[in-house]
Amino acid sequence: MLRYTLMRLGIFVGCLVVVWGLVYSGIAPRGLGDSNYMWVVLLALVISAPISFVVLRGARDRASAEVVARVDRARANLESNRSQEDAVLDETAQATPNQTS
Repeated sequence: MLRYTLMRLGIFVGCLVVVWGLVYSGIAPRGLGDSNYMWVVLLALVISAPISFVVLRGARDRASAEVVARVDRARANLESNRSQEDAVLDETAQATPNQTS
């Protein structure tokens, strides 16, 4: 998961450098007024998203499988804890007779 995140961040930083170079060389348009930095970041995000989607497909699938495995382990642990609690409650109910007043 960390590897996928770092690869995605690397693609974004690469796009940011390229967009910054294009904007400051005059090839890509500059933002309005003081919004130039925001323009560069947003343009880099828009460009890096589809690149990440295509290039990192395998890494994303591996990260997804890792997350699914973690969720399944957590569910199994919760179910195990729940069944242990039920067993303790059943034992307690059998040990103490119902007291109705």
